[in-house]
Amino acid sequence: MWGAVVWTLGVAALLVALPMSARDRLPDRVATHWSGSRPDGSMPLTTAALFPAVIWLLVAAVLAVALRFRPGRARGLAGPVLAATGVLLSGAQASIVRANLDRARWQDAAPMGVEVVLIVVAAGLAGALAWLATRRPADTSAFTGITGITGVTGTAGAQATRIGAPVLVPGAGERLVWLSQASNHWLQALSSVLGLLSVPGVMLAASGRTGSVDWRAVTFFGLGAVVALLCSSVRVRVTEAGLHIGFGPFGWPARRLAPAELVSARVEQLTAREAGGWGYRVHRGGSVVFLRRGACLVVRTRRGRDFAVSVDDAERGAALLNALIARTAGAAEH
Repeated sequence: MWGAVVWTLGVAALLVALPMSARDRLPDRVATHWSGSRPDGSMPLTTAALFPAVIWLLVAAVLAVALRFRPGRARGLAGPVLAATGVLLSGAQASIVRANLDRARWQDAAPMGVEVVLIVVAAGLAGALAWLATRRPADTSAFTGITGITGVTGTAGAQATRIGAPVLVPGAGERLVWLSQASNHWLQALSSVLGLLSVPGVMLAASGRTGSVDWRAVTFFGLGAVVALLCSSVRVRVTEAGLHIGFGPFGWPARRLAPAELVSARVEQLTAREAGGWGYRVHRGGSVVFLRRGACLVVRTRRGRDFAVSVDDAERGAALLNALIARTAGAAEH
């Protein structure tokens, strides 16, 4: 939600700022519509700056109302619509400024060509990426056929019990799965801000205001946005294959730990100070993905290092992991 708010306000500001910042190089009326390669429609400069921003804010308002009263249906559409519409309107505004730049009359505006196709393709790509990033996995976060957490037998089970970790015994023939996720809204908002800071340089070049792009600034803010986004959320899955941790909205990159690589799993209550800060942290004893204070799923690897991730319902995830570790150890003994 915070990312959507930052994106909405940032795009609105960009739509107004692009033409208004170039008003000394634009005619009083600017071409806003083309028939073929020739302009056939215009608007006063101020109207041309405000009109797409108003359209954009109306789209965001409609989505906000839909999320309020029809959250189930609107949630899957909000991200793709905001991404695609924002890119479409921003690209169109940049193209309009470029076509009218340094022209005495709007009738003399440059023709529109391949940039229209590029804008549409970019908008479609943005919508597709937003859909992939915001789609919800199936709700299978609860154990199937498990009525409680009990003890396990075997070497790994005894070790897990000694350290106070939750354990369980799956029924014969049962295949269990545990899914959970966590996110940090502040890191998501930071990613949106950094992403928006990388946009003005590119948009100014696309609108013809500058001859070249300051790629150092674009790269700095763009990479910062990607890193913050990847550290802002995790999706954790425990299956018979072991522990799978996917980073960011796409669940990639990912880290996988098979049961044979693990000694035990447990739950710890951590604060940001104890974890070393927010996001992905590496320390002498191992590493931690810390997105919110409270319960963390912690696994001890056979290399003697800990890996911790703050995630909801960590106790059941640890319980299932300990059962899988015990099963793997028992199979190896036999």
